[in-house]
Amino acid sequence: MNTPPLPPGAERTDGSSVQIGALVPLTRPGWVEAGQHLLAGLELAVREVNDAGGIVGRPLELVVRDTAADPQRAAAAVDELARLGVAALAGEYHSVVARAAAARADALGLPFLCSSAVLDALTEQPTEWVARLAPAQSHGWQIYADFLLSAGHGRVAVAAESSVYWAAGARILRDHLAPRGGTVIELDMRALAPAAVCDELVDNRATALLLLVGHPEPAVSIVKAVRRDQRLAEIMIGAPAGQPEFPEWATLLGDDSAAIPFLRYLPERLSPLGARVETALRERLAEAPSFVAFEGYDTVAVLADVLRSHGADRARIAESWPRVAVEGTRGRIQFSRTPGIGVWQWAWTPVQVVDRDPAEPDRFRILHAS
Repeated sequence: MNTPPLPPGAERTDGSSVQIGALVPLTRPGWVEAGQHLLAGLELAVREVNDAGGIVGRPLELVVRDTAADPQRAAAAVDELARLGVAALAGEYHSVVARAAAARADALGLPFLCSSAVLDALTEQPTEWVARLAPAQSHGWQIYADFLLSAGHGRVAVAAESSVYWAAGARILRDHLAPRGGTVIELDMRALAPAAVCDELVDNRATALLLLVGHPEPAVSIVKAVRRDQRLAEIMIGAPAGQPEFPEWATLLGDDSAAIPFLRYLPERLSPLGARVETALRERLAEAPSFVAFEGYDTVAVLADVLRSHGADRARIAESWPRVAVEGTRGRIQFSRTPGIGVWQWAWTPVQVVDRDPAEPDRFRILHAS
């Protein structure tokens, strides 16, 4: 591997902590709840690493930067963290932000373990510097498309905003459903108000509406409009990107928050490690941890293992991705090259389609699993 020279100030000489840069959306328009859960997982794992003696006697330290769902801000944060001398980058939830961070990390020769972003094309070209824990969007969303077909939904409308991520999701659904007799009807949310969405659903005889839009808005307004339209009493609302995962969804929508299937990346039954981490995360967050919190924990678990085995040299960290074998909270984590994906990929974390139980919205029902 060709190793770009480190910029001035990139090497720590005081022998104190081993630093990991953490990219997390903590302010709007970022998905703040997701960022809080991701950070909670990262921080819990760092605390446990340090309680167990750190990295060969040196404490592990997170250097956190808020990306606020802004790709340019994330790229600037990568530059700053590289100058500060972090050994590696971790985190990020939003795909378009993670893509900008990955491109910058690749250019600088800074290892980046992406926790949560799923966009297949996380980098324009294959790279040795970036690895990912979250499943690729094509993998998860094809499982969601299988769920739609098994539930009898052949005419699927997608209310979509403009972004690379939403466009990729719509394409995955269309490509997977069309050969099986399904139809995807795209509704451009740049041009439609929630009430107009209802009219389009009726006119197109859609049996399902998928929310490929931001949270909380316009997702919440669309759900409210559809739920109150008597013509659409039988339509299923879905949210493959996971908007209903977090408690804010139930708070904003009440009873309307239930029965909206979404993707989450958890096994049907947690391992003893996963169960222990779940308890600790619940205490830390004062609410049930989402799969995003587990992704954060697993990210640090992998990086700590690599740092213990290979040290804090950036090139050696990146070279170690194919040799990783770590027991995470959701299974054994190993990275490989996956067709069509330019980063080292964990293939695959467990994938479920779940929803909030109408009888008990704080409880999730597993509807379909990979």
